[in-house]
Amino acid sequence: MKTKNILYRILMIALPLFALGCSDLLDVTPEDVITKDNFYKSEEDFKAATGPLYNKVWFDFNDKFYYGLGDGRSYNLYAPFSDYVYPFSDLSVTGLTGPLVSAWSSLYNVVQQSNNVIIGISGSPVSADKKNQYLAEARFMRGTAYWYLASLWGDVIISTDPNELVKNPIVNKNPTKDVYEFAMRDLEFAAKYLPNQAAQSGRLTKYSAYGMLSRVYLSYSGLSDNPNSGTRDQKYLDLAKKAAEKVINEGPYLLMKDYADLYKVDNNNNTESMFALQWVPRGDYGVNNTQQAYFALNSAITGDDAAWGYWTRASYDVLKEYESKDTRRKATWMGDDDFYPEISKANGGYTVDHEKSFLNVKKGVVGSTKDNAKTSRMNSGLNTYMLRLGEVYLNHAEAILGNNANTTDASALASINALRLRAGLTAKTSLTYTDIIHERRVELCMEGQYWYDLVRRAYYKQQEVINYINGQQRGVIVPILYDTATNTVSVDASKSNSSRAVGTANETTFLLPYPDTEVVQNPLLKEKAVPYIFTEPKITNLF
Repeated sequence: MKTKNILYRILMIALPLFALGCSDLLDVTPEDVITKDNFYKSEEDFKAATGPLYNKVWFDFNDKFYYGLGDGRSYNLYAPFSDYVYPFSDLSVTGLTGPLVSAWSSLYNVVQQSNNVIIGISGSPVSADKKNQYLAEARFMRGTAYWYLASLWGDVIISTDPNELVKNPIVNKNPTKDVYEFAMRDLEFAAKYLPNQAAQSGRLTKYSAYGMLSRVYLSYSGLSDNPNSGTRDQKYLDLAKKAAEKVINEGPYLLMKDYADLYKVDNNNNTESMFALQWVPRGDYGVNNTQQAYFALNSAITGDDAAWGYWTRASYDVLKEYESKDTRRKATWMGDDDFYPEISKANGGYTVDHEKSFLNVKKGVVGSTKDNAKTSRMNSGLNTYMLRLGEVYLNHAEAILGNNANTTDASALASINALRLRAGLTAKTSLTYTDIIHERRVELCMEGQYWYDLVRRAYYKQQEVINYINGQQRGVIVPILYDTATNTVSVDASKSNSSRAVGTANETTFLLPYPDTEVVQNPLLKEKAVPYIFTEPKITNLF
């Protein structure tokens, strides 16, 4: 089998893939002739078994929730007629909200498929070195899924064996701190045993794990019993800094020279990509990237009817963030008169021609099948970034700033200025939290990250974040005029504001409700969390 197909080989064999929630795991043995007894006999088997961890199990997370929550709930994105955005942006989400239910299910798909792989590989006769490499790959995925679960729901069920949940689906949830600890242990194992260089294009390296650890340590540093303590744990700030520096100083990753090039299909698995979901070019539903269909302004872009993004727009709030010469705006949001040579190539490129009163999503919009052979209806073929080097630079600077009001640390400035200079902006000579969160918002906009930045801040400055969210004017639709040449947004005085009903942020805003179906099946989700018993020793000597 050709190497490039190994990543997707699992899609054609019947290992147990879970399409339901944590307490819905009904089928845990393959119905095909392939079982644990005749599989997991070689490295090729390991590659095949870890394949779906890069796409299929993440599909329902990526499809709508990734940006509906990450950018909609943080109010980068405004989509008043989209049931996969407005419940999040309007703070009206419930346990019945479709994308929320799908995301919970998808994240536990990741957990349980990772568990299956871990169990299968652990019992394999293959050498320990090879086993550890692919165990590390599965544990990276599981640890990442648990970071999302902890960030979104807080107390959740830690599971290491799907068979046990099938036998008894009514189990206690575990405390948020234990879920974070579990995620960190998985990622620390991954940092120790993943290879220095990717075993195959698109696969993980040990520096992918260090990069994800920089994110998780940074999150955990602020978690305490007092969400308004105002300070973070210096131990974990230091760990976040060290993890980021492992990536920056030793890893094989480099920033792409042109920010816009990050979001072109031909640049999948580029030098900046550290962990990306690997969608199958022209693949079937479940291994495809559907986002272009939800974002594209019109069918002139996609070449078909799957272009539903007219009302999926940049919020007035986020447009105020862009500096006049910031090239990241055009790569993220389409404004009137913007020109994109990679779209509608047969016609010499695509020029946006609509009112100056709104901007639509560009990031994730790549054009039609005539523009790129990897694209098909409802499949852009574009990888989904889950972690890239740009974020690690931001994590690095924030960890160095730590509990200080400002910093002139040279390495923190180098990290931030690398991103600013790429974006065509002037370098900073000092940094505050406001500077860093601004850079995070524009650098990672429409990459599903900004809500998690707010959650992380709310761990130790909750009231500040509540005030910030309530000050975003979510309940007012502000008519705007936008000058794409200067990235300048202004209020259109010829039109009136209109209002809409939205929720009010409070201390409950930072945790999502459990899916109603899960609570019905497992009433213990409503009960107090029970501490998790760790039986495996922590990995040491990572730094």
